[in-house]
Amino acid sequence: MLWKLSVINQIRSKLVENAASVLKTPAKLVPVSIQQKMLLEGLKQVFHEALEDGDFEFLEDKWLKVSILDLELEWFISYQDAKLVVSNKTENDDVSFSGQLNDLILIAGRKEDPDTLFFQRRLKIEGDTELGLEVKNLMDSVDLDSLPKPLNQALMTLANFVQQGLQKPEVKETMNAY
Repeated sequence: MLWKLSVINQIRSKLVENAASVLKTPAKLVPVSIQQKMLLEGLKQVFHEALEDGDFEFLEDKWLKVSILDLELEWFISYQDAKLVVSNKTENDDVSFSGQLNDLILIAGRKEDPDTLFFQRRLKIEGDTELGLEVKNLMDSVDLDSLPKPLNQALMTLANFVQQGLQKPEVKETMNAY
């Protein structure tokens, strides 16, 4: 029975390890306009309360670049005329957040602290430091329980899967299984 669990853990680890390489081509095939619309709708759901409270005003006429490095995807986010805007390009960005897919999932699911990943150089924040701090604080302020239940459950399931997949199985367990 223990060997079955070990095999399942190894499969999960391989799926997590190779997720970006598997998803890279299909993600790039999605038209940019659809990517932007999906991202914008997701941001509106996640930051519903913050948008209602005007908490995005610090981003007025400024641009946040978000990059998923291993998927080679990037978007630019701004707040203009009291609404979020997502673009695939801009003349310049004021602050940039970039990281690998798995790390960004762990941050979104609150399985890793952005500060920890920043100091481990797994999350890069470049540009206007004050603006970057405001973005990070806004992300930290999101109450995941306020998200629509299906979105919250999907995010937590994915974050747990990635977290468990990144854990290296102990050799002793595997050897004792035989």
